[in-house]
Parts: sequence; structure tokens; C-alpha cells
Amino acid sequence: MKKNLLGLTTFLSILAITSTAFAQDAGTNQYDVQMWKAIAAGFAISIAALGGALGQGRAAAAALEGIARNPNASGKLFVPMILGLALIESLVIYALLIAGGFIGPLGG
Repeated sequence: MKKNLLGLTTFLSILAITSTAFAQDAGTNQYDVQMWKAIAAGFAISIAALGGALGQGRAAAAALEGIARNPNASGKLFVPMILGLALIESLVIYALLIAGGFIGPLGG
């Protein structure tokens, strides 16, 4: 625990000290900013889609396992499973909307 705390403290202090070395002037190139925004939004969407896909896979697997153990419970498991899948998918769509709004129009 002490080693982890020391390593984290060292990393954060180095990060804080060297951040000024990468500072830019006030006149940054707008094209570079838009490019990095697009890259960051792409990473955000990919992480959201990965998390949503993993969540949907686990939910469907658990529901199918429950149905396999007790076939009479399929009616009771179907509606909550579909509701859960819809909520998971809506979170991915919200991430897409947020990332799209963060980028803004790319050409002008």
C-alpha cells in the first residue's frame, strides 16, 4: 500500500511539474483544436459503445441462463431484460449526442 501511494504521489508530482512544458501560446491553431476534439470524441464513443456492448451481453446471458434454468420464468424475465437493454442502449446514444455536440461542425 505504501509503495502504491509513493508511486502515485511521484507520478502526480511529475505530471504537475511538467505540465507547463507543454503549454501553448494563446494563438493556437483552430484546426489542431478541432482535430483533437474529434479524436477525443472518437475515443469517448468507442469506450461508451464497448461498455454498452459488454453490459448488453452480460444482461442477455444472465436472462438466457435464468430461462434455461426455469423455462416457466421466461415471461417474467423477458420484459425486464428488454427494458434493461433499452436503457443500456440509450446511454450509448446519449454519449454519441454529447460527443457530437462537443465536436461541433467540422468544416467551418
